Amino acid sequence: MSYEIERVIAREILDSRGNPTVEVEVSAIGGGVARASVPSGASTGSREAIERRDGDKSRFGGKGVLGAVQSINTEIDNALRGYDVRRQKDIDNRLITLDGTENKSRLGANAILGVSLAVARLAAQLSNIPLYRYLGGVGANLLPVPCMNIINGGVHARWQGADFQEFMIAPLGRKLCSGSHSLG
Repeated sequence: MSYEIERVIAREILDSRGNPTVEVEVSAIGGGVARASVPSGASTGSREAIERRDGDKSRFGGKGVLGAVQSINTEIDNALRGYDVRRQKDIDNRLITLDGTENKSRLGANAILGVSLAVARLAAQLSNIPLYRYLGGVGANLLPVPCMNIINGGVHARWQGADFQEFMIAPLGRKLCSGSHSLG
């Protein structure tokens, strides 16, 4: 079995809001394929990495991601072929160097994140271990505390007067993730 990247392919899909987003598929030489789609918020903070959107108002109000898809299918695919998927840090550094901007705006944070996630999933799959264990190591036995959105504000709100982005709760002190959800 080979851990080397054979191909990186992307496509435009629709997210849960009906907005275009990037889905990336990474395959390894000799078998193994993993996919990842990129989440996208309703708003972007001034210090966040920049998603690459097409800006063509005739397609999805300018929110299309065909440019990011094209960058993945050409430039990123060519740059990562032959890389060992177990070398996540090297791959992520290669993507950041390839982009060459501080805010990931040339290739797009959506392209970079999608490729990085798909590579991590493929490495875990080929190693026959769950993703959380692959990323966290053999000592990974704690899951993150789930945070639950209670009230939306800012651009998420359809009412006036919301001077906050969102109000969330985090049920701390529970030993099991399932028990934490019931507190939400």
